[in-house]
Amino acid sequence: MDAILCGVHPETEEPSYVLVELKQWRRMELVGEGLVKTSDAAAQPVLHPSEQVRRYCRQLLDFTPRFARAPRLVKGIAYLHDAVYDPAWQMDKTRVDGLGELFAADTQKDLAGFLCSLLDTDAGSAAGAREAAVDLLAARHTPARNLLTTAASTFEKREEFILLDEQQVAYESVMGALEKVDSKGSSEAKKKVVVVSGGPGSGKSAIAITLLAALARRNRRVLHATGSKAFTETLRATVAGDERLDEMFKYFNQFGSKRENSLDVLLCDEAHRVRGLPDRVRGRFRGQIDELIDVAKVPVFLLDEHQVVRPGEVGTREYITDIVNLKGYEVLDIRLDGQFRCGGSDKFDEWVRRLLRLSPERPIVWSELVAGSDDEYVVDAAESPQELEAWLLQQADLRGGNARMTAGFCWDWSQPVEVDGTRRLVDDVKIGGWSRPWNARPEAPVPGVPSSSLWASDPRGFGQVGCIYSAQGFEYDWAGVIFGDDLIIRERDWVSDSGSSKDDRVNTAKDADFDRLVRNTYKVLMTRGMQGVCLYSKDPATNQILRKFAR
Repeated sequence: MDAILCGVHPETEEPSYVLVELKQWRRMELVGEGLVKTSDAAAQPVLHPSEQVRRYCRQLLDFTPRFARAPRLVKGIAYLHDAVYDPAWQMDKTRVDGLGELFAADTQKDLAGFLCSLLDTDAGSAAGAREAAVDLLAARHTPARNLLTTAASTFEKREEFILLDEQQVAYESVMGALEKVDSKGSSEAKKKVVVVSGGPGSGKSAIAITLLAALARRNRRVLHATGSKAFTETLRATVAGDERLDEMFKYFNQFGSKRENSLDVLLCDEAHRVRGLPDRVRGRFRGQIDELIDVAKVPVFLLDEHQVVRPGEVGTREYITDIVNLKGYEVLDIRLDGQFRCGGSDKFDEWVRRLLRLSPERPIVWSELVAGSDDEYVVDAAESPQELEAWLLQQADLRGGNARMTAGFCWDWSQPVEVDGTRRLVDDVKIGGWSRPWNARPEAPVPGVPSSSLWASDPRGFGQVGCIYSAQGFEYDWAGVIFGDDLIIRERDWVSDSGSSKDDRVNTAKDADFDRLVRNTYKVLMTRGMQGVCLYSKDPATNQILRKFAR
């Protein structure tokens, strides 16, 4: 917020708060529901100022229980102090709840009147205004009960996951840990940290979402957090179903200033993406994992160690357990053995680990590994990118489901270009005469193309090539994976080359670290498919070996 005005209401004498969003815009053009373009933001639409401030108000109401009990105390305004009112702004449509009032330079009298109706201007109210400000700063920030009730109602309308075997063990362990902490009281209870580890498709996210729904129904203070923008935005779009619930899905870096034990449970999904070694804060070492542990009575970390794909990601079982032990808390360690992605094929996950030398066992031909079993997972390799793309289309057409192509980050990722007045993606991924664009960049939307966060789930995603940042955490039926020159085979072993990588987040890592990260990257890309995968390497020698082992 640019400002929060704290005062006393002139009629009720209650505390009164006005959230203020200031805009230096000189013009504003409506281009869609809640979206505008300005002279300062011509490249892409931005939120309507009224919608922007309304969301800030909702955040305050939903995560500050004292305001949730009395929402009348909070109002919001957007003030375009350099602009002249334009009827096309449709200001009348925004004046519905007092949370998004809009004013311009030539409506200052209206603005003054609005503020005077909410904030007592009498000097005698100064002490009350100061008290209101102190109360705001001291307010406890945690999911408000009415938000949890809304979440419970929404989740009840959705089909729940059926948890099996170790998945149910993980669920019951979290519920049991919370019950034990509650029974002793927060001052006496020893914090319990649950660490759930498992491979791709072992049900980690299913556990997290089931726990989120169950705890919300019990009005427990619970939030879900990840380190992935794409994953979080997809959960907001597909699970929340209500924009108020979007804020129940957070990011790992949003808990540094939260009070200790302000949550009952924090569900850290994709916890292998927790970042950063500890920094010295106020004379002691403190890192992101410390913050996540401290904020909840029962922190839950769900992770896959083979999905660490960037430098600085430290979310391993060993690292988290070491920190928990140093803090003197109890660890509940649960390992998921099941496989519910990749057709439920444990053998495929084993085949990938052996092929990429992430396992001590040597690579094996796929048909030999599954001989005599009823494993139906489809593994293939193509002679060209054209053949790989055709394979995906054929499988989706004949056997149903959705398909996506991904590749190692070995090509530039260009900004969209303007062609005949329309923004278009650039065909950056070029192999011989074949070329395709990467999916849209997060900060540069393109008409008719899904955002990078929704590339894996939006039907329009086929035809674009996804990278690790678009694919990790998601699944689709048919996966096509293109190996670049960052990982090739020479003399029967993999050789990594950071110089071939265009990923600035990874290619500056030390050779040994880069080698581990790039192998993990391809493992993630190879294990996105529910029904099958087709591989291709632009390096001819590597592709020949891939075709041998994919038979």
